[in-house]
Amino acid sequence: MTMTKHTVAEKLMAYLQHRLTLAGLVEWAETSLMDGDFSEEDADVLRAVIPRIGSADVRGFGLTWEDCEDILASLGYGAKIELLPA
Repeated sequence: MTMTKHTVAEKLMAYLQHRLTLAGLVEWAETSLMDGDFSEEDADVLRAVIPRIGSADVRGFGLTWEDCEDILASLGYGAKIELLPA
């Protein structure tokens, strides 16, 4: 399947919503880099953000909220946080 900016945004959203673990997100990113089936129009952006996601399990890198916001912005998306009663 050809990867698009939307595909990456959905994976990142799944991670932020705790439907995907950090390990799962990193594994997906690493596999995606090896496959390299990126849409032509999104390829430059994807080659920049996917390695960043793939290195999120390295102690010196991590993946902060600000990192996620920056990645989403480069993909053409934004994030909104809602507070819900516990």
